[in-house]
Amino acid sequence: MFETERLTVRRITPGDAAFMLETLTDPGFLAHIGDRGVRTIEEAEAYIHERVLGSYEAHGFGMYRVALKADDRPVGTVGFVRREGLDGPDLGFAFLAEHTGKGYGYEAARGLLDWAREALGMGRLLAITSPTNEASAGLLRKLGFREEGRVAIPGHAEESRFFVRG
Repeated sequence: MFETERLTVRRITPGDAAFMLETLTDPGFLAHIGDRGVRTIEEAEAYIHERVLGSYEAHGFGMYRVALKADDRPVGTVGFVRREGLDGPDLGFAFLAEHTGKGYGYEAARGLLDWAREALGMGRLLAITSPTNEASAGLLRKLGFREEGRVAIPGHAEESRFFVRG
């Protein structure tokens, strides 16, 4: 879909099941995003078919694979989801623990925001974080989002911090 200085970003495919399993069971993902109940390659494949490919088909967007340009090693995901309780696309990102703190989140999300404006005509965007996820909140602010309080999202145990851009 697009490249940045150090990264490539493309749609997730069933061939990415091992990477998705690693992402969905990463301690940071579990702590700040939630447990999706995926524990096997087969469950990761089903997750990709139902959640990721289903979002591409239903909404024209979803989560995307982020990899290092140098060797195509996947490092995280970035994209948009339609979430019950929100009235617009929700920017999301998750990076494997060993790849955090290197600027990949900002680089991938910045590229995604530019791509979404040009390719999808997206304007106003939303984002949520867990109440304690200061790193993601800081990244959202750096990307031009402003925090507007808390929001209750169906299926989340606690209220999420709510951000808006545009």
